[in-house]
Amino acid sequence: MIDTQALDAYLTRWAEKKHLAGVSACILGPDGPAYEWTYGVRDAAGTPVDMDTMFGIASMSKSMTALCLCILQSEGRLSMDDPVSDYLPDFAVPGQPREAVTLRHLATHTAGIPPMEPLEWSIAMNSPHRRDSDWLRQMKRTAPNAMSTIEQVIDYVAHCPYHTLGAPGEVMSYSNEGYAILSYVVDRAAGVPLEQFMQERIFAPLGMTCSVLDNGVDEARALSGGNLTSLFEIENGERFCDDDWSILPPFRGCAMVKSTARDVAAYYRMISNYGMHEGKQAVPADAVHALIGEGFPVSPINVMCMGLNKRLKAGHVICEHSGGLHGVSTKGGLLLGEGYGFAVLCNQGDEDMDELMWGMYNAVMGLPLSESHMWFIPCGRTFSEPQMIRGRYIAHEGVPSILTIHLGEQGLHGERDGEPFELVYCGETRFWARDPRTQSLRFRLEFLIRDGRAWGVRCGTRVFERD
Repeated sequence: MIDTQALDAYLTRWAEKKHLAGVSACILGPDGPAYEWTYGVRDAAGTPVDMDTMFGIASMSKSMTALCLCILQSEGRLSMDDPVSDYLPDFAVPGQPREAVTLRHLATHTAGIPPMEPLEWSIAMNSPHRRDSDWLRQMKRTAPNAMSTIEQVIDYVAHCPYHTLGAPGEVMSYSNEGYAILSYVVDRAAGVPLEQFMQERIFAPLGMTCSVLDNGVDEARALSGGNLTSLFEIENGERFCDDDWSILPPFRGCAMVKSTARDVAAYYRMISNYGMHEGKQAVPADAVHALIGEGFPVSPINVMCMGLNKRLKAGHVICEHSGGLHGVSTKGGLLLGEGYGFAVLCNQGDEDMDELMWGMYNAVMGLPLSESHMWFIPCGRTFSEPQMIRGRYIAHEGVPSILTIHLGEQGLHGERDGEPFELVYCGETRFWARDPRTQSLRFRLEFLIRDGRAWGVRCGTRVFERD
């Protein structure tokens, strides 16, 4: 039994601490709605968020696209081990045979594609009313084209100026481009657009009547009857609000679903129940097993499945994913096999929903609401080979991000884009980057070492290569 008053107070305290604009949260359990909570406003006029308010869900769209592929596999219309080039003949990853990269590699972010710019270019070139900024000017200045078609994305991947990260299946590095490409594989294998297939095979069977894969925002605005959030950002301590939704045409199944917390929780509960919804097999069970099942290990350390992470916490298997775009910060998850689905949707960009989601997990799992779910745990030891990891690393996803590791008298420390951090050792080659002023843990680092030297570092989910 969830202590709703305690959870209300906990979530409200975090929302106030983070100065969030508007949030909607939902837990669906085996017996139906277990918890619903809203906070703040959906627009500049101060209209309150309610449970029917639609939000962008950004990268939480990815598992829905992956599930479409798994449904098609269950029907014998494709195999996740098919080469991508069977569906898109011009697709290639530099240095690899065309046949070597499969749909599975793209879906698990293991194709060897390095962080790159096409998603950021697509947003900048196709979102006409985006407020001027240094980022916008740089993206428009560097874009080789409008990145408005999948052919342009595929061509850039095939001729990428950055090193391939490894052989297919060797290295996990999060790739928006991979999921853009998978969207078009669904089109070809299904014989109908991804938008239609997702509506007919996921949204409709689950009663997700407030959900749409919308390449823009017009359909979402019409479906919501106007109950759609505006978009908030904090810049230099000041909150701005607009309705300039990100438009990124080729990245449809990567980031373009709009939905409500109730609908998203229903989606995750269905996955928890291996495709069952309200007593019916809404999605083939083998499709869900392919998405997050036995083929992926269970570990306290996050494992990337297809569009979802998987980890073990206090005897519970959690699958989850977050999302972020301009004016969008989200997180959704499930307790595998337990019939619980969770969603937290926020209309303010560049915010972390972890603590809010962890409180909801903990309320169901019987843990203290404030218990952390961090899976990199400081080990209290000193890393034995600091010289192996010092150096400069770079990723090119949008404006290049540069991470530098130094070895000084006080140990390992560094900077990311000019912001200093300390390294806290967490075992093997894992570290937390800690803010030296606030002592807060900022991001995870896992160094990739070969022949006595780190050739890259996974920063969060992206691999930065040694420069």
